[in-house]
Amino acid sequence: MTNLVLDHVSVRIGGRPIVDDVTLDAASGRVTAIIGPNGAGKSTLLGAAAGHHRPHSGRVLLAGRELGRIPVREAARMRAVMAQDSAVAFPFTVREVVALGRTAWPSDPAADDRIVAGALEQVGLVHLAEREITTLSGGERQLAALARVIAQATPVGSESVILLDEPTAAMDVAHAEATLGLLRALAAAGAAVVVVLHDLDAAAAYADRLALVQHGRIRLTGAVDEVCTAELLSEAYRTPIEVFEYGGRLRVAPARGASVVSATGFSDLSSRELQVGSPSGRRN
Repeated sequence: MTNLVLDHVSVRIGGRPIVDDVTLDAASGRVTAIIGPNGAGKSTLLGAAAGHHRPHSGRVLLAGRELGRIPVREAARMRAVMAQDSAVAFPFTVREVVALGRTAWPSDPAADDRIVAGALEQVGLVHLAEREITTLSGGERQLAALARVIAQATPVGSESVILLDEPTAAMDVAHAEATLGLLRALAAAGAAVVVVLHDLDAAAAYADRLALVQHGRIRLTGAVDEVCTAELLSEAYRTPIEVFEYGGRLRVAPARGASVVSATGFSDLSSRELQVGSPSGRRN
């Protein structure tokens, strides 16, 4: 079942095209990772899928219905969104922040309390439930935002759509791995999960399908082994990237020490010219 469809979607911001004629679908039970270099349009694409950016042209469909025509509260029950910036400026407790995910649903205090408690347990924040959200670290705040998304998406099933923009950016390795494993569990429960990731190796490990975005367009959508090729990724990211098999799966890593070709001006910095870890590039 295809829960989310972007049909020839284009988005302009300030008159500038950011997303250009993108078609993408996300099916139930599958993790789709959106990858691509900085400025490629990944977050804007996810924002269009969430309804945060109105398409200049094209359509976003949720369960076959045009997103812009679905009442806001109903749409909130159909899809849950974790934005890249999910900061909360007010001194709510972690539990109160997670409970915000239930506001789109009919009030049922006992059921809501159970769902919020379950979401906190899933992300490992039970011990911080009564802490003010503003006192948490960046990674802990991301976990709270993830718990809110889980609370909003519950009950998770084949009609659920969960959209996340860089959910692990501020997390340590252990919490990032646990979070990505949780996304796989949500997909296994039937949800269509769409996640923007900068970590290419994590995308290769946890996604079922990848969508490589470049210059506001989908360069390629396909299975991990179709998109994760050294030639394609090196060209898209303008730096040498290695793709190899290890431990029974494809691994993706930068070819450290090789020349870097970048539009930002960090060009041809080989290991002979810049000693990694040596101040100002001086040799030890």
